[in-house]
Amino acid sequence: MYLLTLGLNHRTAPVALRERTAFSPEQLPDAVRSLVASPQVQEATILSTCNRTEIYCRQEQIATAPVFNWLREYGDLPEDALNSSTYTLPGEQAVQHAFRVASGLDSMVLGEPQILGQMKTAFSVAHQAGTTGKILNRLFQHTFLVAKQIRTDTAIGANAVSVAFAAVDLAKRIFSRLQEQTVLLIGAGETIELVARHLKQNQVRHIIVANRSIERAQALTSQLGSEAISLAEIPARLHEADIIVASTASTLPILGKGTVESALRKRRHRPMFMIDLAVPRDIEGEVGELDDVFLYTVDDLQNVVTANQTSRQEAAVEAEKIIDLQVMRFMHWMRSLDSVPTIRSLRDKIEALGETELEDAQRRLANGENPQQVLEHFARNLSRKFAHGPSQALKQAGQEGNASLISTARRLFKLSP
Repeated sequence: MYLLTLGLNHRTAPVALRERTAFSPEQLPDAVRSLVASPQVQEATILSTCNRTEIYCRQEQIATAPVFNWLREYGDLPEDALNSSTYTLPGEQAVQHAFRVASGLDSMVLGEPQILGQMKTAFSVAHQAGTTGKILNRLFQHTFLVAKQIRTDTAIGANAVSVAFAAVDLAKRIFSRLQEQTVLLIGAGETIELVARHLKQNQVRHIIVANRSIERAQALTSQLGSEAISLAEIPARLHEADIIVASTASTLPILGKGTVESALRKRRHRPMFMIDLAVPRDIEGEVGELDDVFLYTVDDLQNVVTANQTSRQEAAVEAEKIIDLQVMRFMHWMRSLDSVPTIRSLRDKIEALGETELEDAQRRLANGENPQQVLEHFARNLSRKFAHGPSQALKQAGQEGNASLISTARRLFKLSP
């Protein structure tokens, strides 16, 4: 039996191809069943995210063509593009890759935790679809334990490594009950969208998105269940915000000192926490001079992010050591399965010999023979018949000069030199 991983990710394939190889949650059950319908694939799980599509499978023989051809035909994909963008990882490499992916070591953002949940979902779907068995069940359970150990024993996910995440992390440190604060997001681009998603993950209930294009703001708020306003409405609504995060492409500041002073008076000088992620700045620098305002710029956060990235890279080195050890343990278990049929056959043969000799001994006892002689005959015959096959093989090995087999027999039966 063999493990094989075939996939493509953000490093090997452009987004256009990743979109075509992505599987929706509704597609996955039928897709994995279709894959294991092939006689070459016995077990399969498909991990599909915005950054990667990976097929983990067990085969009786190592062959990449069946899985590659299935993916190409299922997605009606161009062979050349797929061939140049996919990677195949057999055996030990597949195990190591699964451990690294689940631990966030293969992600765009080092140490990001979302991929572990996505892997758990992928395995759950395949398991419920009946396409996993002894090997993949053990692989994914071991994978989840390794990821948990790395999260516990290293600092791989301890610190923010994106400006958006760092902004929310800083807000959490200032407001002990972040979910109760009102947040005003100025802009509706990628950075603000990431900030908004991090806020939602932290259960912030009231988010206002202000943007020059109200339609763009509404497109974002419709996904998050929040409120959209225009930039022109900011002066009238600013006093409601405890936290303001700005990131627009404007060449001029969106918030001036006078507007903030007016908002502070309406708030009766309750503090305001502001983060300006824009370059050029969206919030006038003089705003930071006001009492009751805590203003941070993108440079402030970038210094934190850079330090945290170094910390995560150091943690990744420790994580790789854990993975190397756990890969070795998993492969020991998997290789041990190769001996199971031989062990079962040996035990069956010994039991059959024992039953034959036992029946003969019972018959002798029933005929009134001396019990002591019956037991001696039973023991002698059983040991002789068991030793007959190995003895014949060792004699032949001696005749052929097969010292390796003789040495193996000594080790197998724990014989003295």
